[in-house]
Amino acid sequence: QVQLVESGGGSVQHGGSLRLSCAAFGYTYSHYCMAWFRQAPGKEREGVAAIYTGGGSAYYADSVKGRFTISQDNAKNTMYLQMNSLKPEDTAMYYCAAVLSHDCYRWDQYNYWGPGTQVTVSS
Repeated sequence: QVQLVESGGGSVQHGGSLRLSCAAFGYTYSHYCMAWFRQAPGKEREGVAAIYTGGGSAYYADSVKGRFTISQDNAKNTMYLQMNSLKPEDTAMYYCAAVLSHDCYRWDQYNYWGPGTQVTVSS
């Protein structure tokens, strides 16, 4: 059974940095799309960044391009999200997600989810 566990959330000031981690368990890590989503209070969940575990391009939401970097360590079955130049509008619950697919930019297809980790950015 696929299990995803996020860590690394916390509280930072405007302009600060955080790195989120997502550990994956229970499946062969390769051939999956892995992604980070976020949901702020009163807002819809949005895709932030995605990557294919077999290698290739990463995908980013326009709101985080140039500030966030998604990466992975296949040997550890772990995905990361390095978040720099954080803004108060980045405050949200961040979720790790996965789907057996090659089309990682399709945000609506993800069907495995972690419980989430909170990121709070103060002004």
